[in-house]
Amino acid sequence: MLGKIEDTEEQAAFRKEFREWLIGELGSAWIDAVDRGDEDSFEKAKNDANWNFLTWMTTIGRSPYAAPLWPKEYGGLSGEPWMQQVIRSELSNYRLPIFGANLLGVGLAGPTIIEHGTEEQKKRYLSKILSGEEIWCQLFSEPGSGSDLASLATRAVRDGDEWVVNGQKVWTTIAQFAKFGMLLARTDPDAPKHDGLTYFILDMKTPGVDVRPLKQLTGSSEFNEVFFTDVRIPDENRVGNVGDGWRCARTTLMNERSALSGISLDPVSIFGGTRRDPWQTFLDSLPNKSDPVARQQIARMYIESEVKEITNFRANAARMRGAQPGPEGSVNKVFNAEYNQRKSSFAINANGMNGVAWLPDDKEPEARTQTFLRARAATIEGGTSEVLRNQMAERILGLPRDPDVDKGVPWTEIKRN
Repeated sequence: MLGKIEDTEEQAAFRKEFREWLIGELGSAWIDAVDRGDEDSFEKAKNDANWNFLTWMTTIGRSPYAAPLWPKEYGGLSGEPWMQQVIRSELSNYRLPIFGANLLGVGLAGPTIIEHGTEEQKKRYLSKILSGEEIWCQLFSEPGSGSDLASLATRAVRDGDEWVVNGQKVWTTIAQFAKFGMLLARTDPDAPKHDGLTYFILDMKTPGVDVRPLKQLTGSSEFNEVFFTDVRIPDENRVGNVGDGWRCARTTLMNERSALSGISLDPVSIFGGTRRDPWQTFLDSLPNKSDPVARQQIARMYIESEVKEITNFRANAARMRGAQPGPEGSVNKVFNAEYNQRKSSFAINANGMNGVAWLPDDKEPEARTQTFLRARAATIEGGTSEVLRNQMAERILGLPRDPDVDKGVPWTEIKRN
């Protein structure tokens, strides 16, 4: 496996500062137990600290370490990208959540409000985003506007000091728990599709907002449909100028890539607390590792995992140097999504009948099947593999863009599904 990226003197000093903050909040017994690999002492330290996920989110949220890239005046450190990498590596090492339930608020809504919002909006929303007091969701995608987001049809019509919204969004993560949503709506249907959009902050408890959880293959409901029927939003909740929603949305989308870069959306990354060794977990799930065909597949998976780690290593090294994320983010997203699908499919097949049927109290095959089913979404969410391949073709290989037949055409004249 690859070695660690060596800290510069400045990075080492910052790592020491953050670790001392962790000791102050968790106690030295927690840090010492993890460093020694002493599981019993770790559990005791965790109990002694009365640690739980929700209180931890408030604790780190009220420190400057939850959003180090945010300006100091809004609760961050006015920091460099490498600071975020140091913090994430220390959190992961000491078995703490890399991000919390308010990832969309901290990673997407906050940076957008900082760049495009009014001072009143910054004072009202930013501190409660960091503390986790107010959870956010992202109201962008629609049934007919996913990959072509700018073609969205949800309408917002001005009525004095308010906007009246009608339409539908879909695949909205944690909308059923969110206090606020980042809403992109069409305010000028006669303008070209990118020019007729406006960005709003929506209180999810506003009359006329109907959230309907979607039942997934896994049995869970991370995603939702959200319907708007004559929903009224005060103009003071508009972010940016009327018709400037696409520029604001691009800020949200760029920060989405940055927020999710180099992390895994698994329960351990979200909730922390347990030791995580994905490769060993995968090997433990295979019953016949001595079978020649299985050994070939294991070797293939290991080689691919190393290729993935090399790409991650390069991306993280660039961020530690202070560089902005490059095209390797799209490359790794596509590769990782398809790799996880191949790996989870192989684990199911290698287990034969135990891959499709098991006793009710047998948690291991249940977890394995959950992983297999959840991996189906990986090539769709966060940018489909097809769209990302187009971006790689244009930005890395220098191939020509697809013809933009909608450019300059009023939205009302564009054919939509």
